[in-house]
Amino acid sequence: MDLVISMDRMPEVGETVQGREMHTVPGGKGANQAAGCARLGTDTVMIGAVGSDLFGKQLLDNMKKQGVQTEAIAVHDDTGTGIASIYHTREDNCIVIVPGANDRCTAEWVEKNRKLIEEADVMLTQLEIPLPAVERALTLAREAGVVTVLNPAPARPLPAELLAKVDYLTPNETEFALLAGTEAETEAELEAAMQSWQEKYGTRVIVTRGKDGCSFLNEEGRLATVPSLKVEVVDTTGAGDTLNAAFCCKLAAGSAIPEAVDYAVRAASLSVTKFGAQQGLPTPEEIERTYK
Repeated sequence: MDLVISMDRMPEVGETVQGREMHTVPGGKGANQAAGCARLGTDTVMIGAVGSDLFGKQLLDNMKKQGVQTEAIAVHDDTGTGIASIYHTREDNCIVIVPGANDRCTAEWVEKNRKLIEEADVMLTQLEIPLPAVERALTLAREAGVVTVLNPAPARPLPAELLAKVDYLTPNETEFALLAGTEAETEAELEAAMQSWQEKYGTRVIVTRGKDGCSFLNEEGRLATVPSLKVEVVDTTGAGDTLNAAFCCKLAAGSAIPEAVDYAVRAASLSVTKFGAQQGLPTPEEIERTYK
């Protein structure tokens, strides 16, 4: 669950500032991404865990309302539902996560639900659950010939054997700098880092760049960037989750990378025009209108 505090500016270290308002809204990267896929009309199943508290009930009810299949979301009595405290201004946000029941989404729970992964077209995962669960999900998907997408957030170093099981890596610039061990300050440096990564792991890298859009390597191995739409920004929370959801929906539909990235950027651009990660999720019709 997201606990969102809106403010005019971020506080400095040791400083107290007055916020404008606080909202409690459904969230979590996995939940946002699953809801985004379902909103875009794709059959979506989520493997996860919540507590048996009020937040857990609200999240499950919301997932069902969004059209996400929830039979693989475990409910635990002995731990609380994971929360994210989100501090946001009109320009940016920062987030503190308390995992709670997310830590109960174990490799064993993933294994128990392996059939759901094996029957998928695309398997999208992120790092708000234990790393062994992520690795098991990637292994099962790879063995079944399912396309794998890893959104490496929250950022952390990852073992090479895990990265080798990823077809598409979707970091933001900060996350990619941590993983690659180098901070790209120019377009040429970003291109070189992405080329090096692709050669090392055989993984396509899709780097999200906030208001600057999203970059990938084209068929010639050169950097290509799809710019964000010019919109009035209300809340950037969940924009990356929306992008991941839309990108995976297009992959599942058989789209080529340039088309999938373009669609994903349009979806993410629309998402920031509304408040809340899931409230801002666009519909296919809303995205389609941006092409006209």
